Amino acid sequence: MPPARENLTYEGFGVAVRELARTIADDGYEPDIVLSIARGGVFVAGGLAYALDCKNIHLVNVEFYTGVGTTLEMPVMLAPVPNAIDFSDKKVLITDDVADTGKTLKLVHDFCVGEVAEVRSAVIYEKTQSLVKCEYVWKRTDEWINFPWSAEPPVVRRTGQVLDA
Repeated sequence: MPPARENLTYEGFGVAVRELARTIADDGYEPDIVLSIARGGVFVAGGLAYALDCKNIHLVNVEFYTGVGTTLEMPVMLAPVPNAIDFSDKKVLITDDVADTGKTLKLVHDFCVGEVAEVRSAVIYEKTQSLVKCEYVWKRTDEWINFPWSAEPPVVRRTGQVLDA
């Protein structure tokens, strides 16, 4: 029997982001900056930024997963790395789709600490083994998650080869 999977649809994602935004707003947190961890955090950041009326979105590219269940030893920030001075004295909300191991979130959180007024994290899913316990979580699960943006293979490879017509 295949392992259990959490399946999130685009419609479910819309509900999740709206509920997550409501939790953040009800907590009274008003971020000055939404800092997205690319790639999955980009979708979360856009939805939360609209819902929280925050127009200042930044993106940080982090490489960690190299395949399903395979990772680098440690996550690495890829260029261009944001300039931490742009965040000084700001309230920053770090967003990602999932806190799995938590290593990516920890890297970005540590990048912000000491540079910002306050930093908090919001994710759609958080797993028990995550090193980082996020302030805002829509759902906790230990299942593999099929996100709507990554459930299907790419339509083109980076070489430009079209995979399905």
